[in-house]
Amino acid sequence: MSSEENPSEVPASVDSTELDDRLSDSIPWIVRNGIGIQLMETLSVGAILTAFAIKLGASNFVIGLLAAIPHLSQLAQLSAMYVVDRVPSRRKVYTWSGIVARPMFLVIACTVFIPSPEIALATILIAFVVRYVAGAFLACSWNTWMRELVPDEVMGRVFGERQKKMIGIGILGSLAAAGFIDLWGRFVPLPGSYAFGIVYTLAFIGGMYAVFASARISDVVQEKPEHGALLVRLREPLRNVNYRRLMMFLASWNFSINLAAPFFTVHMLKRMELNLIEVIALATLSQLAAYFTVTHWGEVADRFSNKAVLRVCAPLFILSIFAWTFTTMPDVHAFTYPLLILIHLATGFANAGVTLASGNIALKLAPKGDAASYLASSSIFNALAAGS
Repeated sequence: MSSEENPSEVPASVDSTELDDRLSDSIPWIVRNGIGIQLMETLSVGAILTAFAIKLGASNFVIGLLAAIPHLSQLAQLSAMYVVDRVPSRRKVYTWSGIVARPMFLVIACTVFIPSPEIALATILIAFVVRYVAGAFLACSWNTWMRELVPDEVMGRVFGERQKKMIGIGILGSLAAAGFIDLWGRFVPLPGSYAFGIVYTLAFIGGMYAVFASARISDVVQEKPEHGALLVRLREPLRNVNYRRLMMFLASWNFSINLAAPFFTVHMLKRMELNLIEVIALATLSQLAAYFTVTHWGEVADRFSNKAVLRVCAPLFILSIFAWTFTTMPDVHAFTYPLLILIHLATGFANAGVTLASGNIALKLAPKGDAASYLASSSIFNALAAGS
């Protein structure tokens, strides 16, 4: 019987003898929450969002702004930390934040009926701001929730399994969405933008499923909420030498990666003149590489350390970005497509390890009982760096 059929069944990679009943019952729903989130993200951002924006005539500035909104909106973590500290139930904050954030995808879906592309793009920008501001509350409550619920010794395997399932659904979702949009343009005698409206409606359904799954995860209730001064709480992580080093690493990493990454899709669609299904196929290669390696990175992290994973994956990720400069020198050449394949494979391999290890380090270094200020500070620094 699969874990989808039995909520108390835990992933095979996690030894159930190490877990208490509360966590054993929660793990399948933690994974399902991730599946819903990944479906939502796959159908709403990345290549899908870029292609939708280009279809509406968005400039590079607007595309860059869409890429920056998720990061700059994380400044709302300040308010989120205040709320999370004062509401005893982590699950309650997560649920209500989701109820605010997820309907924004329906708003975006309805923009296909707006005749003015400028107004449609403005509506999308506003919807994304609301979605990601509410998402800051989701992230803050989720991170502190998982920090209290999941023990350090199984964190790598639990979240490695979750990330693997997320990558799997991302592969299927991205291919299905790209194929649907491509086929719609060829065979359906209606505006191509309508296909994007349907995709964003499905993203809304995925996001609401994640909220539904979270309601079945064991809650963590803070019996004595913290009420310390906000600035004092935010300074605490900066006084912690190890956590300060982590924030410096993550900030510099996110600044470097997000300086160029949002425009790779634009580069392929406009400069290389690839169609959307080809771009999604390359992204799928990257996701497949991540899918087959992420659980192994989780095992390495639990057995050795998260730093060991970063020492391998971070340099490889940087080299993969540098390799983009050779894809068009000066134009598309015979080695462009083989190089694109290698870049996407290496990026998926490396990104799986970096994402898992950096997330685990942030959770482990945040002290139980006072994780909100640490994780919020980290998110704010990352957001400022990535959105710069």
